[in-house]
Amino acid sequence: IQAAWNLKTRALTEMVYVDEIDMDQEGIAEMILDENAIAQVARPGTSLKLPGTSQGGGPSPAVRPVTQSGRPITGFVRPSTQSGRPGTMEQAIRTPRTALTARPITSAAGGYVRLGTASMLTNPDGPFINLSRLNLTKYAQKPKLAKALFEYIFHHENDVKNALDLAALATEHAQFKDWWWKVQIGKCYYRLGLYREAEKQFKSALKQQDMVDTILYLAKVYLRLDQPVTALNLFKQGLDRFPGEVTLICGIARIYEEMNNISSAAEYYKDVLKQDNTHVEAIACIGSNHFYSDQPEIALRFYRRLLQMGVYNCQLFNNLGLCCFYAQQYDMTLSSFERALFLAENEEETADVWYNLGHVAVGIGDLNLAYQCFKLTLVNNNNYAEAYNNLAVLEMRKGHTEQARALLQTASSLAPHMYEPHFNFAILSEKIGDLQRSYTAAQKSEEAFPGHVDTQQLIKQLKEHFAML
Repeated sequence: IQAAWNLKTRALTEMVYVDEIDMDQEGIAEMILDENAIAQVARPGTSLKLPGTSQGGGPSPAVRPVTQSGRPITGFVRPSTQSGRPGTMEQAIRTPRTALTARPITSAAGGYVRLGTASMLTNPDGPFINLSRLNLTKYAQKPKLAKALFEYIFHHENDVKNALDLAALATEHAQFKDWWWKVQIGKCYYRLGLYREAEKQFKSALKQQDMVDTILYLAKVYLRLDQPVTALNLFKQGLDRFPGEVTLICGIARIYEEMNNISSAAEYYKDVLKQDNTHVEAIACIGSNHFYSDQPEIALRFYRRLLQMGVYNCQLFNNLGLCCFYAQQYDMTLSSFERALFLAENEEETADVWYNLGHVAVGIGDLNLAYQCFKLTLVNNNNYAEAYNNLAVLEMRKGHTEQARALLQTASSLAPHMYEPHFNFAILSEKIGDLQRSYTAAQKSEEAFPGHVDTQQLIKQLKEHFAML
């Protein structure tokens, strides 16, 4: 199972700061009438849903781990970019929406108010403002108060419907000449999933007042509509009007990174640092790119720079430990990981550190230590597919075939987007003579990573076996 040692390393953990369709005629008719519908098959290099089609020659999953949506792991976690849209209801509920609730937006509509509380009076046991008793028409005629009230309803109460009603009344009172209200209406439409209406509002606001924030909101609409090329053009037009604006350059770099065009993304991140040499996201992403380009020494310089700037968290020390290990600076490796474990704020972070310690143990040849590290990973995070895969490889080396098969099946079910568990299961099944399961798993591996040469060779061997039979 020699090829199985090409294990996926979830190497650099992200730096967290915060922030087949079978349609009937009715379905086709709905698509034609739906303004928000997009093409099912995008042209190569124009979609975020198919990042592997990028013309930039991005890294393969064998070099750099990918997320469930197929995008490369970035150096910096950004809201709603890592995992794509939630695939299950459980993921949707876990997704943070506001400071008050993790519920999906459809259920967070301010339904928990005390009806007996007066409209604008504070009650210790009740809400600050009872939205159900507000006379929005009256407050819309007071521009200064209306803007503060809108911010409270939209950001604190997360009641998009009432916020939209207030914004519509206020912009009507302003005779549709106030660009600020148009932006707020666009934000409400965006939250409600009405992306074309939001696009119209943001464009109208830009005609009245050229603002960087409005450009960023409009780009978010295009990204949600899976039109990254349009968003790139918008950012570049914005840079013509606002030369050197860091947020616009960073937005271009993010899109290139999501499209798997890492070389272009790195160039734009460097442009960000020319304007703002303390930009944490740019430094982290450039360091991550150097690490996955087999340049751990250069990546180490970028992470040391973050340490000098005062960034002090689990992710940074985890990355420092990995860079030190691969740069053969073994004296700092374990102390960095110890500091990362000390600074870990939750079990997921602890699991990431133990997983990387397991890879260090594999690198020095201490397989017993690696086994214990991967076990500790699963103690902290029982859904860690990579740890199941690597434990299966260690079990196979010990000759425990059944345990290895069970672990690989668990890894495959937890992370179907990874090719390693499928490939390892195919190799294992082929060794014990179960050719049918081996062929099925090899096909899944090829689907996850079409360019994997070992998978293609295995499928070829299995076809030769079947031809002989």
